[in-house]
Amino acid sequence: MAAQHTKLPWWKTGPIYQIYPRSFLDTNGDGLGDLEGIRRKLDYLQDMGVRGIWLSPLYPSPLYDFGYDITNYHDIDPVFGSLETFKLLVREAETRGISLIMDMVLNHTSHLHPWFIESRSSRDNPKRDWYIWKDGPRGPSGKGYPNNWMAAFGGHAWTWDKPTEQYYLHLFTEEQPDLNWRNPEVQKAMLAEMQFWLDLGVKGFRLDVINYLVKDAQFRNNPYHFRMTYPRRHDLQHHQFDRNQPETYEIVHRIRSLMDRYAGASEDTMLVGEVYPDEGVHAPDLAATYIGIGKDLLHLAFDFSTIYTSLTAADLHSVLQTWYGVLSPSAWPCHVLSNHDQSRAASRLCAGSDSEAKKRVLAALLHTQRGTPFLYYGEEIGMEDGVIARKDLQDPLGKKYYPFHPGRDRSRTPMQWTRESAAGFTNGRPWLPVNRDYRERNVEAQQRDPSSLLHWYRDLITLRQEEPALLDGSIEFFETGLQENVLAYVRRKAGSEVLVVLNVSGQTRPNPIRRGGTVLLSTHRKPQGTIEHDTRLAPWECTVYK
Repeated sequence: MAAQHTKLPWWKTGPIYQIYPRSFLDTNGDGLGDLEGIRRKLDYLQDMGVRGIWLSPLYPSPLYDFGYDITNYHDIDPVFGSLETFKLLVREAETRGISLIMDMVLNHTSHLHPWFIESRSSRDNPKRDWYIWKDGPRGPSGKGYPNNWMAAFGGHAWTWDKPTEQYYLHLFTEEQPDLNWRNPEVQKAMLAEMQFWLDLGVKGFRLDVINYLVKDAQFRNNPYHFRMTYPRRHDLQHHQFDRNQPETYEIVHRIRSLMDRYAGASEDTMLVGEVYPDEGVHAPDLAATYIGIGKDLLHLAFDFSTIYTSLTAADLHSVLQTWYGVLSPSAWPCHVLSNHDQSRAASRLCAGSDSEAKKRVLAALLHTQRGTPFLYYGEEIGMEDGVIARKDLQDPLGKKYYPFHPGRDRSRTPMQWTRESAAGFTNGRPWLPVNRDYRERNVEAQQRDPSSLLHWYRDLITLRQEEPALLDGSIEFFETGLQENVLAYVRRKAGSEVLVVLNVSGQTRPNPIRRGGTVLLSTHRKPQGTIEHDTRLAPWECTVYK
């Protein structure tokens, strides 16, 4: 086990590992991953150095958006297990120094949630104002929409409810009605749902589309902007009025206050927010505004610029420098390369020749930056996007826009544990096809091979936890070397310096750092060996030295 740093809260000391529960490990043969499967793999995660597990939604759901449409916020969907199994998972994770983070969907519920069933039962129901209802521009005739807002999954963001003769708002599917966060009763109810999980020992929440919560009070039309896109009118709007309203920060502050009551002196609760900008727009400055100064807002917020960038030293340098530049000095960054909504980094950035070497570069980059690294399950063995036939698609987005949009199933394929049938994920039929390379790429094989990508991840995580400069030191980038496609930077703390050089190319390049040192970890050099200031870097070399 790597050294523990008691002065820092757990969410700063090690990587946080995102699990898509349906795809991690099935223990009852129904082809769906479950909580018991996660419990059985806690030792694997502990050995890797994971300090937190982010669980994608586990709540009861009719699956119009695979768990992001929730009918009950204080229970576990039976396909994953029970609340008792969840409590056992919390306890056993805690004994291994691992904290659990729930995915909390605050913007909307399922249309089958009891609250919405009440809300749409009549105009004078006490819960009518818990959701967003509007007349059309011509009154109860149903002619025309209240405004031009478009839904992220296609079509207008308003659905006509004939019995009560009004429209309700849904920024995603029509089965996901948006809550009215301007209603104090809604705020109180949703905070109570979060408190339920905190009382069970959950230490954090990932907040889904947190910047969507409050809408423009006047419901003004969004302005249009034109760009090349697959056929969604949603992407042709600048989302000025259906998200990013100033009142959202007040709500986030209330949520942070709740977390702080459970945190104690060790600051052991955390919030990480998905701050989603306009489609295709990189907005680290927006994400930065949601990170609290002191104890005001979120502890962490995702900047997705690294997901949209290319694998070149210049682009990576630009993205990272921009992210650090917009953060306040006291803010703590986090970094992510893959998640359940995006193509995996291994496919997006590492395709073509030298694929495995490129994956090591990305791993080294992620674990030597300032801030908390987030890993997506399977990233540590280099899992790539699956190839999903149309008949096997599960994602409603993929089904609706096939073949223009590949959907999200490709990044949600089952975890590859062994070379056995179904990659050791299930002894039944998996809910999605396993990736074709599972016989060669799996945890079992990489555990046996000390030169594998899995061991490289473990070594990086251990080094980050053992070296104070890597754990919470400052970072400074070298401008030289970028033209040669070499990314170089120094991490500093209390007089100690750790230098990182990443050759982001398939050619031999000079080391731009004009200082030598002792090798801590390298793809091409022995630990405790020396590296000279005039050393030439091998293709795709990653070296960390003091």
